[in-house]
Amino acid sequence: MANRRNFIQHLGLMAGAFSANSLFNQAHAAEFEHINLQKKMLSPKELAMDEDYWSVIQQGYTVSPSIINLNNGGVSPSPRVVQEAVETFNKLSNEGPSYFMWRILDQGREPLRYKLAQLAGCDPEEIAINRNATEALNTVIFGLNLKAGDEVVGSKFDYPNMVNAWKQRASREGIVYKQLDFKFPMENEEDMVRIYENAITPKTKVFHITHMVNWVGQIMPVKKLCALAKKHNIETIVDGAHSFGLMDFKIPDLGCDYFGTSLHKFLSAPIGSGMLWIKKENIEKIWPLVCNDNPKGTDIRKFETLGTRSFPIEQGIGEAINFHTAIGSKRKEERIRYLKNYWATRVKEIPKVKINTSLKDEFSCAICGVSIDGMTPGELDNALFNNYKIHTVGIVWDNVSCVRITPHVYTRIQDLDKLVIAIEAIAKKSPASNNLQGKYLF
Repeated sequence: MANRRNFIQHLGLMAGAFSANSLFNQAHAAEFEHINLQKKMLSPKELAMDEDYWSVIQQGYTVSPSIINLNNGGVSPSPRVVQEAVETFNKLSNEGPSYFMWRILDQGREPLRYKLAQLAGCDPEEIAINRNATEALNTVIFGLNLKAGDEVVGSKFDYPNMVNAWKQRASREGIVYKQLDFKFPMENEEDMVRIYENAITPKTKVFHITHMVNWVGQIMPVKKLCALAKKHNIETIVDGAHSFGLMDFKIPDLGCDYFGTSLHKFLSAPIGSGMLWIKKENIEKIWPLVCNDNPKGTDIRKFETLGTRSFPIEQGIGEAINFHTAIGSKRKEERIRYLKNYWATRVKEIPKVKINTSLKDEFSCAICGVSIDGMTPGELDNALFNNYKIHTVGIVWDNVSCVRITPHVYTRIQDLDKLVIAIEAIAKKSPASNNLQGKYLF
């Protein structure tokens, strides 16, 4: 009887994140359905200001009460059900690794691929599941067939791991890598498009575009840049590490050829989870980053031959999708934008305080940079944490010098009120700079 009970329990576990027995359904489904029904008459912008609604969402997280975490632009905490999924399936894996991992949990990737495709608005056969945006985008960067003299246009403000990947190809193979310069914040899409357009030559083969710039949260005009590239037969790679799971869009609507993202940021999936999207007709020509027995094949799964991987994390991604979907993409976007504007509009009038990010909806969402005259980013970051236990990150990168602040759906209004009080108090003291360097933890 004990063996029978254990077997039945295993069957329940194997049903996974997208079954009626999912951890989300057990813990939250009824409550979320009830409150969504109560608030159905509110628009996403109206709901963004409804603290009763968001208090229910906040209860799904297990964030530490001892600090205020405002560095969600680096990595976000997962809801409790996501953590429990990883723990549960990790325990199951260790009951018999080669059996439960390869014969049972490995079967969960296809339902996950389908659900990610639904969220992304694309064909499941265009989605590869991996570990982060770096792995996804490096797969394309190193997988494209380029030759010496071919030109790639990127930006000084692209993520360092992508910049270094292109520099490596330039050093090793002789491609020409151009980095465009910008002075953020920018609030004119045509100016941004023109900078890319002026860089085009007959040898330009690729645009590398960051959807949301991680340093200051600038939203780039991806659709217009992809349309420009298409006119010139230029392929487009979009880094969506900070936009996917935050902003309400479908990947094919961007008009790009390739898209990579991390799922452990605003989707709140387990740490170390990512996704690669490749337009179906392009799959065949991209070489896998890791070896595959059919590297020129048309199956998107050729980008998933990573060897032994964490199957429990994949189940956790599924529960994160459940949590996200129950809120709704547009509601989530508007709430996090509201939180960013809530604190930023209050501090921008404080003497010596500067906001380094546009507050217009079309140019920013979650991430916002702030600086105080007479202080380095490192000093301001330290003051916020040492005196107020507010965790942020100092950014010193090219012409960007600020502290990056990024709330999430679990962030409480009273925490942002404390941030405003802290910035005002620190600005009043505003010590002279002692040349401490800001840190950049991305």
